[in-house]
Amino acid sequence: MPLITAASDGRRMVVAAADRAALALGIRPAMPLAHARAMVPGLTVVDADPEADAAALARVAAWCLRYSPLTASDPSDGVWIDITGCANLHGGEGALLADLLERLGHGGTRARAAVADTPGAAHAVTRFTPEPAAVIAPGAHQAAITPLPIAALRLPPETVGALRRLGFERIGQLAETARGPLVRRFGQQVALRLDQASGRVFEPIQPVVPDDVVAHRLLFIEPLLTAEAFGTVIDELLNTVCGKLEAIGQGARRLDLLFERIDGSMQAIRIGTAAPSRHAAHLAHLLRERLETVDPGLGVEAMQLRVKLAETQAFRQAAGLVDGDRPETSIAALVDRIENRLGPGSVWRAASVESDVPERSVAAVPAIGDAPATTWPLTLPRPVRLLDPPQPVEAIALLPDQPPVAFTWRRKRHRVCRADGPERVHGEWWRRSAEVAAVRDYFAVEDEDGCRFWLFRRGDGADPATGDLRWFLHGLF
Repeated sequence: MPLITAASDGRRMVVAAADRAALALGIRPAMPLAHARAMVPGLTVVDADPEADAAALARVAAWCLRYSPLTASDPSDGVWIDITGCANLHGGEGALLADLLERLGHGGTRARAAVADTPGAAHAVTRFTPEPAAVIAPGAHQAAITPLPIAALRLPPETVGALRRLGFERIGQLAETARGPLVRRFGQQVALRLDQASGRVFEPIQPVVPDDVVAHRLLFIEPLLTAEAFGTVIDELLNTVCGKLEAIGQGARRLDLLFERIDGSMQAIRIGTAAPSRHAAHLAHLLRERLETVDPGLGVEAMQLRVKLAETQAFRQAAGLVDGDRPETSIAALVDRIENRLGPGSVWRAASVESDVPERSVAAVPAIGDAPATTWPLTLPRPVRLLDPPQPVEAIALLPDQPPVAFTWRRKRHRVCRADGPERVHGEWWRRSAEVAAVRDYFAVEDEDGCRFWLFRRGDGADPATGDLRWFLHGLF
């Protein structure tokens, strides 16, 4: 049954929102409710609740903080996300949008998204182009919005109607018109929206701050411009924030430092830690390393530090422990410094996982933290280097279970002096149907020069379904 919400516009009841079934039947927001009911008899109508909608939108904006330190609600149905300097942490702008829409979809929310140089351009492209996810190249935002309808400029409906009566249908037509007559007839709003969409006028957003976030903000009498001044403020902010974390027994895993510029815009840097930390000196060092990415503009009038992710951190006695009060000497501090310079995921360690297939028996896990509780049997040694994918070789061997006498790899012939095997590995049929009958026979061999290789033959030599009997080099000892 089609569902809509209805609200009063001061004169009559109109459609505030409609579900997919109602939209498919031609019902649109702002349509008179009487008209909608005449189009679809038996339409389910629910009274709109603007306060509940605003609260839900604020929760979505807070959830989007996973992508950027700067997010804000865009009533009545949008969210701003300033991803400046953050897109590379998620694999690029396209990957960030794909992940955002996928996560929202899993939660039952249909959404559209766009990345552009200005909020106005992103707003217009999101709502007035057919692509659910669009990435506008840097500098191409003006060309992207030129063919869009004038309603994409976020103008009041009465202004849009008046402009259409004058013959304006597209943003490009308005952009080519002299500003003087437009301002005299419609006021400053039309010119302002054009300038915001094109980037000639900066459009700030007011970022959302969840109530449960540990944070501290400092306002300055005079604007700050230098890295030395920012460093002093960082120390003061961290002393307060780390004290709050200690009081609740937690340590920071992710910190956002926001710079409020006097022009109303914001700059932000984000750091992460491999393990919970509330050591002010260590965190200050990580933040100072990112100061070179901050553009203070004409000056910074306030700075605030937020703990975006915190975890329980047990109290420990520093006195009497070797370097107990110097986290900079620990492996966790080293991992933090490398990851904050090179990016998340740049430091990891290998851990064994439950799989007989060699290329699936090792996984990359965080450098700090608990590894999977799986150990590999010492009776089945594995090479220190696996080739991905295994490289084909030409080998001479007797069937069905003899090791190769010699093999050729990369145009070099290796004569085998010693060999151990075979170790038979079957395919994991529950992953792919092609592995139901797959068989590999592995041999650890040593050539005349003492080099050791890990070879396997695909197939058991008896049943053609198990493999084509080709030889491959899979690893080097």
